Amino acid sequence: MMNLPSLSRDPAGILSGAVRSARQGGWLAALLLIGLAGCASQISEPTLYLLRSDPPPGVVAPVEASATAKVSRWQLMLPVRVPEYLDRTALLLPQGANGVQPTFNKRWAEPLSSSVPRVLAQDLNTLRGQGSVWTTPVPDNLVVKGQLRVEVLAFDVAPSGAAVMLKAHWSTAGANGTGAPQSHVATITVPSQTSDADALVSAHRLALWQLAQAIAGTLE
Repeated sequence: MMNLPSLSRDPAGILSGAVRSARQGGWLAALLLIGLAGCASQISEPTLYLLRSDPPPGVVAPVEASATAKVSRWQLMLPVRVPEYLDRTALLLPQGANGVQPTFNKRWAEPLSSSVPRVLAQDLNTLRGQGSVWTTPVPDNLVVKGQLRVEVLAFDVAPSGAAVMLKAHWSTAGANGTGAPQSHVATITVPSQTSDADALVSAHRLALWQLAQAIAGTLE
C-alpha cells in the first residue's frame, strides 16, 4: 500500500516527492502528489470570531454605581443552557426553509455554551454595577439575594442573513433556590447591517446585550 505524504503545509516537499517518483517511473504516484500539492496550497486557517465582553459599539453603558450604593447581589447559576445544535464552533447560516449550513471557514473562537454565560455575566455587571452578579462558585462570605437561571432557546440567523433572533427563558428564585421561581421569556431580533460573518457576529453580540437589559430589569 502506498504511503502518501502529509499535507501539513508543505507543497514544496510534496512537489519534490513527485519529481523523485517521476524519475523512478512512478508516473501515477507523481500525478497524485502534484494534485495533493495543489490542494495543500489552497488550505487556509479559518477566521475565528469572538463574542467580546465589552459592550457592543454604539450602546450607552450606564455610569458605574458608587461603592456605597446598595445593589442586590445575584448568583448566575451555571451552566447557561444552549441548544445542542448551537454548541459547536462552526457559525451556522440558514439553508432553505428548515436547514442550517455550518461554515467551516468561519468559526466561533469558543463554543457558545462558554461565551454566552461569560458575556451575559459581564453585561449584567455593567448594567447593575460590578460585583452585583456572580457565577458559581460564590465566595463563602458573600450574601446573595437570589439565584438566576438562564436558558437560551434559540440563537439563529434569519433567512438571507437579515437579522439574528435570540429567544431565552430565565427564572429568579431566592437564595439557595428558595421560594417560588419567577419565570420570564424574551424574544429579541437584531437586524444585521450585511449578511457577512462579521456583521452577523456583531448582531449576536447586540442581541446578548439586549437580553442582559431585559434580565436586569427583573432583578430587584
